[in-house]
Amino acid sequence: MIVLPGVKIRVPGRFLAAAVAVVAALAGGITPATADLAQPTVVSDNPVDYTPHVLDGTVWTMAVVGNTVVVGGSFHSVADSSRRHVLTRRNIFAFDLRDGSVRSFAPAVDGPVFALAAGPGDTVYAGGSFTTVNGSSARGLARLSLSGSRIGSFSGRINKGDVRTLAVQNGWLYAGGTFTAADGVARAGLARLDAFSGRLDSRFDARFSAPGLIRTYVEDVAISPNGRQMVVVGSLLRSGSTDRSRIAMFDITGPTAALTGWYTTAYAPPCAPDFQAYLRQVKFSPDGSYFVVVSTGGTSGPDKLCDAAARFQTAGTGRHDPVWVQHTGGNSLFAVAVTGAAVYVGGHQLYLDNPYGHKIKNPGQPPVFTPGPGAVVRPGIGALDASTGRALSWNPTRTRGVGVRVFVAVPQGLLVGSDTDELGHEYHGRIGMFPR
Repeated sequence: MIVLPGVKIRVPGRFLAAAVAVVAALAGGITPATADLAQPTVVSDNPVDYTPHVLDGTVWTMAVVGNTVVVGGSFHSVADSSRRHVLTRRNIFAFDLRDGSVRSFAPAVDGPVFALAAGPGDTVYAGGSFTTVNGSSARGLARLSLSGSRIGSFSGRINKGDVRTLAVQNGWLYAGGTFTAADGVARAGLARLDAFSGRLDSRFDARFSAPGLIRTYVEDVAISPNGRQMVVVGSLLRSGSTDRSRIAMFDITGPTAALTGWYTTAYAPPCAPDFQAYLRQVKFSPDGSYFVVVSTGGTSGPDKLCDAAARFQTAGTGRHDPVWVQHTGGNSLFAVAVTGAAVYVGGHQLYLDNPYGHKIKNPGQPPVFTPGPGAVVRPGIGALDASTGRALSWNPTRTRGVGVRVFVAVPQGLLVGSDTDELGHEYHGRIGMFPR
């Protein structure tokens, strides 16, 4: 039995090591599951003034370890909130959540960082398309201390491609991306690794395939707050011999990748030909009763889930249809946060509540997006009613660029990472936080 203040956990001996890992994570202020933090109200539309600035490239991901925000992406330099002090930081850096001061954390990562997840103690997992960290081989995966050193005992690696998403649960690290092997063993875009050693769990194989599509890969994963279910989205059409169109749910309480009876056919219809895999991110609600998926797709229409957000209930087996669908009218959504009080969506959308909007393309000209009846202007960022999916009045605006790539709900508010430098009508270089 393991005892924390007010908590008793009875653990069979063969699972003791994994349980110790979880306890260590909790003691270090880490929430292993990947659902968002519950917030009672919608955040302010006026960003705080103390966050630092990323001066080039794109912020793809963030993870919070205690009071440290680790930021990953493809960039070369950052500045403090005053913009008087510029520091070299390539693809990864960290700052204090409370006052925005830039940490000394500066590992040498030779390629973009697309995914981060808090690890046990003062560590963080990084995934991306890099090949070395601090001069040592680390193909696509690494575990780092907040001092900036690489944890050499973690040997997880992929064979090629990249890691796009990471999640930690019960002593395991789940990695998804465009790779075809992890730790030297064939895996089609999804692997489960020992969170300490990085060794592949050979029992866990989702056996994804995407017949008829260009390739099979995983874009994002989300784990329910109770740690029982994992939803996976990406370029996938089957798990083993079972059809699962671009989204699948697994029971991860046992040793194998146990595909559940939950499924939807909502994403079976294709979007534009260039978007064979159009689901981009998925997040569970804080209570785990539902999750929200956001998508791109290059097309629009009231009967499509392209360029849209959609809510699905978690419970039950069999076919699930969306509870609601929020349409942009042809603009991509890349990021979502679900706090209970709201569902935040970000991309390069111009409108929300726009199922009848149109994208008009003329040769040699950029596309023109037109609003349909009832559309509201929400450039690049917006908030939805979690029950109805309708746009809330919250409208801070941002320079749209390619789009928001990450939201993180924290006790202080909502962190945002993107590729532009205007948020809430203020200069915020690719990072900002809307306070509670």
